[in-house]
Amino acid sequence: MHIKKASLEELNDLVSLFDQYMVFYKQPSAPQKYRPYLGERLMNNDATVFIAYNKAGEAMGFVLNYHSFSSVSLGKIMVLNDLFIAPAYRRQGLANELIHRVVREAKNTGAIRVDLNTAQDNFSAQALYEKLGFVKDTEYFSYRLAVSA
Repeated sequence: MHIKKASLEELNDLVSLFDQYMVFYKQPSAPQKYRPYLGERLMNNDATVFIAYNKAGEAMGFVLNYHSFSSVSLGKIMVLNDLFIAPAYRRQGLANELIHRVVREAKNTGAIRVDLNTAQDNFSAQALYEKLGFVKDTEYFSYRLAVSA
């Protein structure tokens, strides 16, 4: 396995995996819609994306991270926003490797922590995150407000 920091050169692989990710989360398959969004994130350095490849050069999974800040902590935060492993490559430790790569990147960029959210019913992801040392937040609630139609 080889984990690579994605650039526009890997956009085709990223779009293919991202499309599968969106379908997993019950969104429509729409690679033509996801390509410009992901391309813009990469071009503008809005996100750091890592893609895992097997020895044959096939993309197996990805993790997409956004960069944020904490005013209270006066520091940078890496937000692990999207993590997906193609079904054929699950249960091989790939998610674990991608998360470790995110943590290394966070340390290398001076981030004070890595934050993430996951679905309340995604018990396998929760177990993995807790095994790796992530702690469920009991101090703050998450809220959201849609501002577009």
